[in-house]
Amino acid sequence: MNFEFSEEQLFIRDQARNFLSQECTARVVRSILDTPEPYHRALWQKIVELGWTAIAIPEEFGGLGLGYLELCVVAEELGRALAPVPFSSSVYLATEAIKAWGSREQQQYYLPRLASGELIGTLASSEGLGALEVNATVSDKGLHGEKIPVPDGDIADFAVVVARDENAGMGLYLVDLTTTAVTRSALSSMDPSRSQARLVFDGAAANRLGEKADTQAALAQLLDKAAVLFAFEQIGGGQAAMDMGMAYTKQRFAFGRPIASFQAIKHKFADMFVALELARANAYYGAWAMSCDAPDLPLAAATARVSAGDAYYQITRENIQAHGGMGFTWEFDCHLYYRRAQLLSGVIGTQPQWKEAIASRLLSAA
Repeated sequence: MNFEFSEEQLFIRDQARNFLSQECTARVVRSILDTPEPYHRALWQKIVELGWTAIAIPEEFGGLGLGYLELCVVAEELGRALAPVPFSSSVYLATEAIKAWGSREQQQYYLPRLASGELIGTLASSEGLGALEVNATVSDKGLHGEKIPVPDGDIADFAVVVARDENAGMGLYLVDLTTTAVTRSALSSMDPSRSQARLVFDGAAANRLGEKADTQAALAQLLDKAAVLFAFEQIGGGQAAMDMGMAYTKQRFAFGRPIASFQAIKHKFADMFVALELARANAYYGAWAMSCDAPDLPLAAATARVSAGDAYYQITRENIQAHGGMGFTWEFDCHLYYRRAQLLSGVIGTQPQWKEAIASRLLSAA
């Protein structure tokens, strides 16, 4: 595969980077950690006005009608800036689910409102990648059960909920989270700038999403695409954390020399660079497979997810070490990236689950 983003896509990336460098500073991220606010509302409104929430939505539904590659470059910059907004849950998960499997009526109602930012959505599938046990059931009395944790579940207007019916068949259901039949509890999180919630359903009205027969396959496809987009967030954050560490070691002196000149530090950054470039290559592979609906997508998504998650954690950990004792303090920004790396490693499935997916998909291909 020989793949690179086009000039137009790189232009979108550069514009997104310029915007976020001005509007999403460390002070903005810290403002969410220091207050009860679950996300930065002013930043979210500006992102909506720029049309980022409408990038991959068809024009007939009020979107920009672009594609996944444009969404990937924006995701990378959101990850680089640690943007404290519900973009991933609403765009990667809820929007993609409705776009792919919603009925015509559901698409006409939800997609324009998601594109305009009028609605924020999420996916309530907390059992993990490939899970057979589902902790919610649907009957004529409504939806019952709970989901924990649900990304941005405390602020979303609706959720696409994975649930079983009375015949033990699994389905995706649209549920309004603002009704009294849904109890929402915000959870303490490693990264408060990306909220998590516990949802309890007590007879909530649930409308099946389209008429998709194989829900397990549909959910796997949704998570594969989300895995690629999250991988771009992770390489964006990893690049920013590595740049931060390099800048600090060039100005921190020991024994009369910058510590960046010491061989041990050089080797650490070389390892970080290799891990990041491996993740970037896998993410690009996943972006290509997603953009052309290639049969490679399941394996490409899993490798992108695993390599990007491992690289982000490694880089953020070593970034703290490169800063020495100061790296552990609240005043330095190292912990902001470490928090995000830890949080993203558990969204839409854990690293061990995705590593198991790589193994099973390789065996299936063989």
